[in-house]
Amino acid sequence: MKPISRILAGTIAGLAMMGAANAWAADISGAGATFPFPIYAKWANAYKGVSGVGLNYQSIGSGGGIKQIEAKTVTFGASDMPMKPNELDQYGLTQFPTVIGGVVPVVNVPGIRAGQLVLDGATLADIYLGKIGKWNDPAIARLNPGVNLPNQAIAVVHRSDGSGTTFLFTNYLSKVSQDWGNRVGAATAVDWPAGIGAKGNEGVAGNVAQTNGSIGYVEYAYAKQNRLAHTRMINKAAQTVAPTAEAFAAAAANADWAGSKNFYVLLTDQPGAQAWPITGATFILVYKNPPDAGATNETLKFFKWAYANGDAMAAGLDYVPLPDTVVSQIQTSWKQIQGANP
Repeated sequence: MKPISRILAGTIAGLAMMGAANAWAADISGAGATFPFPIYAKWANAYKGVSGVGLNYQSIGSGGGIKQIEAKTVTFGASDMPMKPNELDQYGLTQFPTVIGGVVPVVNVPGIRAGQLVLDGATLADIYLGKIGKWNDPAIARLNPGVNLPNQAIAVVHRSDGSGTTFLFTNYLSKVSQDWGNRVGAATAVDWPAGIGAKGNEGVAGNVAQTNGSIGYVEYAYAKQNRLAHTRMINKAAQTVAPTAEAFAAAAANADWAGSKNFYVLLTDQPGAQAWPITGATFILVYKNPPDAGATNETLKFFKWAYANGDAMAAGLDYVPLPDTVVSQIQTSWKQIQGANP
């Protein structure tokens, strides 16, 4: 299997060339989160085949996606950090989720296989705070009896760009570590106490793959397709869980989409024995009174098609499709968008 960075690079090039044959192709433009890019690229290729309509999605990070939709340089923005209702109102935006996925710690440690290493939230926070600097630190050893941990420095890798993946990761760390919450907090970009930065999920995955002794965090599809060794995590229920679609779904099981204005839902550190602790939905941002109503309507057609036809593709990349009841709520919410008739 080719590394996902190479696969996506080819897909980006292919998507960027779409458009000449169809008037709408150049108009459906989006930018933002790298977290969902694997599934957006897969959906776009399939949708082009059935509709003739292309999609150009710039995988630049959630912070960049929010900035571009606010600047009206794209038809839709994409972010793994949902915007708060008052922020949406400020810019005249609305948002809706597309899929659910998981952020996973990944490591490159000699002798450590995928799923062999176990971490808990407090220990993970202390690694990223720079308080734990060696792989054989007693805090890590206590969680991994019988595992041969090397006396090797930990090379911390984090995102350098504004990132929804970073928001989910730091939001989780803020919930499980008071020290992290007080010193660093949760945002798409933070003042990292330790480590080196890399751009995008692609950049973090590549950096971890190339750096002996490293740890990073990526959306699970990037870990799986780059064959990186992910960790298991001890969740809120004190259970050791692996990152799987079932574990992501378990974290989302009690989400109150209907009772949350503008679908503002966070899924980190959820209760449940099977719940993966760093789970999140990813969101699309569009204007309620769009500058180009036709392009926005074509965007909604694309996501309507994806909700109806894209579940198997999402599951194949270990994303969790949204329940039909939530999809129905989303499509009802589109009535507030002027010119929407997908």
